[in-house]
Amino acid sequence: MSSDFPWLTALVVLPLVGAAVLALLPAGARSSARGVALGFSLAELLLVVGALSAFDTSRAGEHQLLETHQWIPSIGASYAVGVDGVGIALIAMSVLLVPLVVLAAWREQGSSDGPTDQLRAYLAITLVLEAFIVAVFAARDVFFFYVLFEAMLIPVYFLIGRFGGAQRRYAAIKFLIYSLFGGLIMLVAVIVLYQHGPGGAQGFLTDNLTGITLDPTTEKWLFAGFFLAFAIKAPMFPVHTWLPDAAQNATPGTSTLLVGVLDKVGTFGMLTLCLPLFPAASRWAAPFVIVLAVVSILYGALLAIGQKDLMRLIAYTSVSHFGFIVLGIFAFTSTSVAGSSFYMVNHGLSTGALFLIAGFLVQRRGSQQIADFGGLQKVVPIMAGTFLVAGLSALSLPGLSTFISEFLVLVGTFARHPAAAIVATLGVVLAAIYVLWTYQRIFTGPVRDGLETMPDMRVRERWAVAPLIAAMLVLGFVPGPALDLVRPPAHTTLEQVGVTDVPVTAEGSK
Repeated sequence: MSSDFPWLTALVVLPLVGAAVLALLPAGARSSARGVALGFSLAELLLVVGALSAFDTSRAGEHQLLETHQWIPSIGASYAVGVDGVGIALIAMSVLLVPLVVLAAWREQGSSDGPTDQLRAYLAITLVLEAFIVAVFAARDVFFFYVLFEAMLIPVYFLIGRFGGAQRRYAAIKFLIYSLFGGLIMLVAVIVLYQHGPGGAQGFLTDNLTGITLDPTTEKWLFAGFFLAFAIKAPMFPVHTWLPDAAQNATPGTSTLLVGVLDKVGTFGMLTLCLPLFPAASRWAAPFVIVLAVVSILYGALLAIGQKDLMRLIAYTSVSHFGFIVLGIFAFTSTSVAGSSFYMVNHGLSTGALFLIAGFLVQRRGSQQIADFGGLQKVVPIMAGTFLVAGLSALSLPGLSTFISEFLVLVGTFARHPAAAIVATLGVVLAAIYVLWTYQRIFTGPVRDGLETMPDMRVRERWAVAPLIAAMLVLGFVPGPALDLVRPPAHTTLEQVGVTDVPVTAEGSK
């Protein structure tokens, strides 16, 4: 298909049109609101298939589907979008999750006689968030990226604060404060970076800012400004504490998009902005970041083991998983960087499935406390089976997609930092503990009183989870096409950072 078509702009605009249509629906059009949201999200999925068809995999290390238009010439800002293999993979994963979230949340905003405006607002904000997600993964202008980075806070704030649980306002404000703090520091770094760049009407373009000469001290401070904002978004230890509260109080659909997609903006920013814009500072900070990543892996896993709330448990597992992603990025081997890029996609699939299935359980039981469940394997076997598959993917069982990415991260890291890789491997053991123990407490043993008649997954709910389970299996057994997207950008990143790759036999000759 033609690459002259503005695929990325169309992917940004279509969800916004859907949100506008939802806003214009007459009061009482509950069924229409659901149908409109699902229709536009499915149309977006078809559109991303077209973008993938137009993307040349043989040139995955280059940015393609490019569009550049002057936006605010007086300050050098442009509307510039384009994707390499990592960007298009993350956009595809994000666009896949949205219709599944809509399906899963079909009855999330109350019964059929509940407030229609509540439902319409929830679905419209979700589509607006989808548009921002696509745009931020495609942004090729630093100022444009920053605006999107901050703009995403608005829909997420309302999705948590308006539609969440008992402590939703506290969780939403905490999320906002953490994110704004990182964003404001990043804004200062963006301004200073522009002043040291070439200037002009397109002075914020990443291509124009990559490779500029910076004073070593200035470069380190700029790296720190960007990295802190991305570490909060990721989230990494010790700036992660907003995530468990947000996941505990947000709706399952919001948690799916927040942890499965939005948090990837942090690791994506490290990979596509921190490393190429500040290569010397990235090399200088790598040992410290690797230590933080290993701490995040172990800390997140240990806290997950001790959780009593199911949603908080899944959130802490993500702190551990993001540690693996950051570790691979800053290990500076093509194998580890490719593994981290692939990990971002696979984490979205497994964690998205876990949040959705956990939401089905919580909706039926009326509680998020793990102790309130038990013996459900006999009562809801399909739900138990899908939860087990998603959990096994989270613990990187061979045959499921996350295993490939985690294996590449650890092997690639071992080639340059063997001690870090060995310690990080403990996270795999801890993952087996928190996944299998959670499954045991919820699904095995005698059936708890009041759960004997719990209904199993409905057809709609099966359709919401089945694509994720299928993707985990397909990418677990046939990862080649996805790896073809992320390997070339990994080599490009190492060239930009200025480090020599370390050959790894497991990935083949370099």
